[in-house]
Amino acid sequence: MERLCSSPLHENISAALDKHLESIHVVQARRKDEIVSASSRQRHGPPRCQDERVVLALAVALRALCLATRKVRTVLWCAFQMTLPK
Repeated sequence: MERLCSSPLHENISAALDKHLESIHVVQARRKDEIVSASSRQRHGPPRCQDERVVLALAVALRALCLATRKVRTVLWCAFQMTLPK
């Protein structure tokens, strides 16, 4: 989009994209933790408190990803509107 408008876009656009990518990585890490926790529970029995913390951490990460996705969609729409010919 920067090439289309032949000038750099606002720094908030890059920041929103970076935050979205960071949120994706956090969700991936929490999901891996959940998988490890579930596989160890099958072998050793049910320690419920640890499982609840892992699932809660995943839920918090998903909420952050949802918010970041909304923001990045809005930011990209605004960037697209700025690149359209007038």
